[in-house]
Amino acid sequence: MKLTVWTYEGPPHVGAMRVATAMEDLHYVLHAPQGDTYADLLFTMIERRNARPPVSYTTFEARDLGGDTAEVFKKTAREAYERFEPNAMIVGASCTAELIQDDPGGLAKRIGLPVPVIPLELPSYSKKENWGASETFYQIVRSLAQPDITRRSDVVGRPSCNILGPAALGFRHRDDVREIGSLLLSMGIDINLIAPMGASPTDVAEIGAADFNVLLYPEIGETAARWLERTFKQPFTRTIPIGVGATREFIAEVADLAGVDPDPGLGQTNLPWWSNSVDSTYFTGKRVFIFGDATHAIAAARVADEEIGFEVAGLGCYNREFARDLRAAAERYGVEPLITDDYLEVEAAIAEAQPELVLGTQMERHIAKRLQVPCAVISAPAHVHDFPARYSPQMGFEGSNVLFDTWIHPLVMGLEEHLLGMFRDDFEFHDEAGASHLGGHGGAVEAIEPASNVVQWDPEAEKELRKIPFFVRGKARRNTERFAADRHLETISVDTLYEAKAHYGR
Repeated sequence: MKLTVWTYEGPPHVGAMRVATAMEDLHYVLHAPQGDTYADLLFTMIERRNARPPVSYTTFEARDLGGDTAEVFKKTAREAYERFEPNAMIVGASCTAELIQDDPGGLAKRIGLPVPVIPLELPSYSKKENWGASETFYQIVRSLAQPDITRRSDVVGRPSCNILGPAALGFRHRDDVREIGSLLLSMGIDINLIAPMGASPTDVAEIGAADFNVLLYPEIGETAARWLERTFKQPFTRTIPIGVGATREFIAEVADLAGVDPDPGLGQTNLPWWSNSVDSTYFTGKRVFIFGDATHAIAAARVADEEIGFEVAGLGCYNREFARDLRAAAERYGVEPLITDDYLEVEAAIAEAQPELVLGTQMERHIAKRLQVPCAVISAPAHVHDFPARYSPQMGFEGSNVLFDTWIHPLVMGLEEHLLGMFRDDFEFHDEAGASHLGGHGGAVEAIEPASNVVQWDPEAEKELRKIPFFVRGKARRNTERFAADRHLETISVDTLYEAKAHYGR
């Protein structure tokens, strides 16, 4: 474990919090010192939930280490049950408390509480948040699922499924579930259970009643889905329905598993008009750098390449458990895969790629702002404004409309930014009318730094370069630097810029 200013994932007990907070009638007792009690901040402020997360802490202090911290845990567990009366409890330790080795699972078992108590073994110094969420959900399902349960379809005569993976602090999970749930119902498929989000331990007990599982977020639900496939003979979907093409493939896959007609699920999207619009002339072929969790990053690369006509200039993820999938996707687009949880490596890769648009997490929003490149957030970790009150799914046909708006608008606003910069000396403009949302303090938007310091730009050439619209400025810079390097020039002048333009015919 290394300390850093930013982090893409927290420790695994934060993942357990995300599952516990998403569920109903479940309580999490966390053995943790004072200072590790930040669940309220995460869930009530960032996700803007209207209830406190169902987490109780032992909050032992330094002076307790000389006594019996095990008794502190048992006391907290008893009081949590008496106060909240949950249907089940999960117990575990934070990364700090893990060093004490009090064994919360064994201690909880000796208390003899009258509800299922599920111990969590979450190695904080080798695993991270998404893994912790996945392991927690898997242990809950494995502990609570009833064997030999009657299939719901045998009773009602219609196929049914479980939707697996949505959790608290997930990127647009609430709206994705609504969108995909409506799609499934339109195809005549009942929803037996949505979990962890909104499910109770009683609901999870009947998870085996479904015919198959719809896996929306593999980072959280795949381990449980694979166990259910082995134990209850429930197949699960492999296609993530982000984008028009993937949504249609998802519908075909679901229809095949359920034995239903796919046509009722084939809704409409506004995305196809893009190829016939004037905007497509301006923005098709723009270079985009994509980074986030593997599910959203891989899906975004496909949408960018196949449906909007961008060029994928970079692709990466921070969750190493899905490195193989990410590498396969990067190979399809001919880019080097970036698998890291170091935001400085991500920043260096973005600066090297010189994209016209960044699609990433909240971290990449900050990086793009410093490099003065438009950015759209497509993945957790995200800030409070990426948990909108409005309906804003990423999945399904409506999700494709949201993606289009979210990705194209930063480019449109960037063009507006460039025009403000060009005309800032006009009598109708003023200094404050310059750069507004890409950072800076007025004036024209600066070009991002060159990837190499071998060839230098003189100030007049830099000034001339800024007159080129932002969405082709990166290509102009790259072509000019290549032109100068081929001729062994040490400095790029205005004349060099125009000679390069004439040479490349642009």
